[in-house]
Amino acid sequence: MSVREMLRGNDERFRSLAAGLGQDEWAHPSLCDEWSNHQVLAHLVIGYRSGVGLTMREILRHGGSFDRANTAMACALADVRSPAELLDEFGQLVHRPRGLGRIFPSRLLLGDHITHELDILFALDRAPQIPGEALMAVLNTQVALPNPFVPAFANSRGLRLHAIDVEWAHGAQGPLVEGRAADLVSVLGNRPRMLPVLRGDGVELLASRVSPRRIRRAG
Repeated sequence: MSVREMLRGNDERFRSLAAGLGQDEWAHPSLCDEWSNHQVLAHLVIGYRSGVGLTMREILRHGGSFDRANTAMACALADVRSPAELLDEFGQLVHRPRGLGRIFPSRLLLGDHITHELDILFALDRAPQIPGEALMAVLNTQVALPNPFVPAFANSRGLRLHAIDVEWAHGAQGPLVEGRAADLVSVLGNRPRMLPVLRGDGVELLASRVSPRRIRRAG
């Protein structure tokens, strides 16, 4: 299966799951700093339909800050579109992405979408049902490539990482951090919520690197 096919299949699975969330769950704060679950969903839609020109104009409007522009676009869209409407549009864009969604690398989009799904589910204390193949693809990408939006490359430096629910490991030496693949994706992406469920002599070092204030939103 290609990464593009994996991304499409994962997006379809997420849309089906998200359709079952209630109004209070969409209004709940996500793990993505200062965003509700509704706003996270709006961000995913924007990532699939906003072009380079619109994105650059928003960045200029917000003093050159990608983070502020990204937040403003997500909040503005969530203010005028319900979760159901956003999910309908997301379902269409999965098969016909526009703008940045057409040119952004599939493996980076996969990581962005899965991380944000975990932002929603972990905030609601829901157990994710993300396929192991997709989680391993995200981990392999994020620990290997520096990414201005996801600090997993820096957070994993010098650590031995081991997923206990899939066949994935990283690093030949250093303190050990082990846990479920989804928990590793979330924590390495700078979300501290699942730190308590990780174990190993490297957890304290990883915790010292993870700061919610360093979260950035790709897409």
